[in-house]
Amino acid sequence: LQLLERQVVGGEQAQNKDLQEKHKRRKKYADERRTQLAAALQQSNEDSSDWVLLNVYDSIQEEVRAKSKLLEKMQKKLRAAETEIKDLQSEFELEKIDYLSTIRRLERDLLLFQQL
Repeated sequence: LQLLERQVVGGEQAQNKDLQEKHKRRKKYADERRTQLAAALQQSNEDSSDWVLLNVYDSIQEEVRAKSKLLEKMQKKLRAAETEIKDLQSEFELEKIDYLSTIRRLERDLLLFQQL
């Protein structure tokens, strides 16, 4: 009865080691893929409006409104990034000017000390 049970539960290929390994590999791949998708889903929850393409819309106007909102949000992010870049560039320029003036002052001091 147990032998019949094993054959029915596992089928004809119940003792096939290659097939068992293949099933284990598939299960492992599926588990890895599931964790990747869970991580991606977690990340998408943090910024859920970025997943506009996954939404189902009742009308084209609704889709246009949602994508327009996303576009506005991305434009705001772009403007903020551009402003930050400009701020960093101006800060860098001020530091550069400060370093150059320090170098000039040190060169003058060096010349003065050499003259003495």
